[in-house]
Amino acid sequence: MIYSDRDIKRLLAEGRIVISPAPDLTTQLGSCSLDLRLSNEFSVFEYNKHPFIDVRDGKASRDVMKPITVDPDQPFVLHPGSFVLAITLEHVELPDDVVARLEGRSSLGRLGIIVHATASVIDPGWRGRIVLELANHGPMPVAL
Repeated sequence: MIYSDRDIKRLLAEGRIVISPAPDLTTQLGSCSLDLRLSNEFSVFEYNKHPFIDVRDGKASRDVMKPITVDPDQPFVLHPGSFVLAITLEHVELPDDVVARLEGRSSLGRLGIIVHATASVIDPGWRGRIVLELANHGPMPVAL
């Protein structure tokens, strides 16, 4: 079942879904969705330090990325062909009987920005900030 805006408001009011900082429902609530915001924390690949990623080595996949924090008043520029991990500003807590889905915005999709490669399901009972898998498939850099 996909929840309507009324259902989302009710679940938030009942404290079954907890989002911190609290969303501005006048701007972030859609007819059946809630927009989350991009934080200023990213993980970028260090292409020049590693010849490849060995997916059999869990540690290796972490070692090829470097965390960066962008000043809050500065954009993060995602270049064509780039892939980075980002994180939501909001901390989300779901009850054990609610699943959420991460979907991109069409306005970003028209620019070539994809917000998830595979991780679109936010499992029941999830607590944390949601990781975004950002890729720029467009022809131009995009300031996020």
